[in-house]
Amino acid sequence: MSKYHPQTDAIRLQMNRTNEKEHSTPLFLTSSFVYDSAEDMAAAFSNDSLDVNIYSRFSNPTVDEFIDKIAALEGAEAGIATGTGMAAVFSTFMTFLSKGDHIISASAVFGSTHTILTKYLPKWGFESSYFDMNAPETIEALIKPNTKLLYVETPSNPGLDIIDLEYVAAICKKHNILFIVDNCFATPAVQQPLKFGADLVLHSATKFIDGQGRVLGGVVVGRKELVHEMYLFVRNTGPSLSPFNAWVLTKSLETLYIRMDKHADNALKLAQRLEGNPKLNSVKYPFLPSHPQYDIAKKQMSNGGGIVTFELKGGIESGRKFLNALEMLSMTNNLGDSRSIASHPASTTHSKLSVDEKKAVGITDGLVRISVGLEYIDDIIADIEQALEKC
Repeated sequence: MSKYHPQTDAIRLQMNRTNEKEHSTPLFLTSSFVYDSAEDMAAAFSNDSLDVNIYSRFSNPTVDEFIDKIAALEGAEAGIATGTGMAAVFSTFMTFLSKGDHIISASAVFGSTHTILTKYLPKWGFESSYFDMNAPETIEALIKPNTKLLYVETPSNPGLDIIDLEYVAAICKKHNILFIVDNCFATPAVQQPLKFGADLVLHSATKFIDGQGRVLGGVVVGRKELVHEMYLFVRNTGPSLSPFNAWVLTKSLETLYIRMDKHADNALKLAQRLEGNPKLNSVKYPFLPSHPQYDIAKKQMSNGGGIVTFELKGGIESGRKFLNALEMLSMTNNLGDSRSIASHPASTTHSKLSVDEKKAVGITDGLVRISVGLEYIDDIIADIEQALEKC
């Protein structure tokens, strides 16, 4: 356990210096590693430990540094990194589910996660059930003898639903179910689900952890014995994080806390400004008192994060007009960038959901998601307001 604050660990934790005495952490851009003798090489392959680097699909010093930092920030014993956030989600499911097992998931999950749950897992004999994040009291009724794990995003993408982690953790503990939390929207700088009883926490590091829209990556952290099972799956199936991307991400963590503070400050100011705008039916942000789970958000998050959503009057056509009228904000499906981004989930990230599925997760035709960047807040507000006037 570090004696320093996590913000310090995000900056100071790094691998041992090499003989070159570098100050900035080095990049080990190598596919494999060498041995001093045949006996050493044989010993490296004798077990499944991480004590010796063999091949960068198995482990790599640069990747290990990134993992160690995330584990420290989340308060975890260990972690495993993957090439993308979705690889982290899929690897978690495939590691801990066996044929015939049942998974319970919040209905408000990312579109690709929904596709895994409804299209792919059933092909391999897995069952799944959805619950409404706004009605966590319905979870226990869904539990079956073969229920193995429960999965949530909080805040959810894109609806910004919040769930009480302690409440869900107690249910999972009672029924011996693994509790998995996607902490992508909050990041460990804002929320640490393990402290509230989660067993494993995962991230799409592509988002706020990178923070500048440069590289893809995923990471899962938690108890050592659980992570070791995931390590074996990733080692043998190959969705490993590249050393270069890990190097970018480990450097990004040095500014995570100050970036998340600024993202949240800008996002709150934007949300407050947009409340009551006549062009909008509603505005949603975790740290607005009008958010349905405001009290829960205040309990388990240090700020409201960097995402604001609002619903335009006029549906899909208004959404298109709004996006086309933007002058500064970027139109892209990414989020968590230093640059502010606008997206329209109904026609992009969640377009493959049916009408009923979209309704179940709170995605309306006029819903717009703003990933609030680090620009001067008055410029962000001015661009959004002028676009609203045109739609």
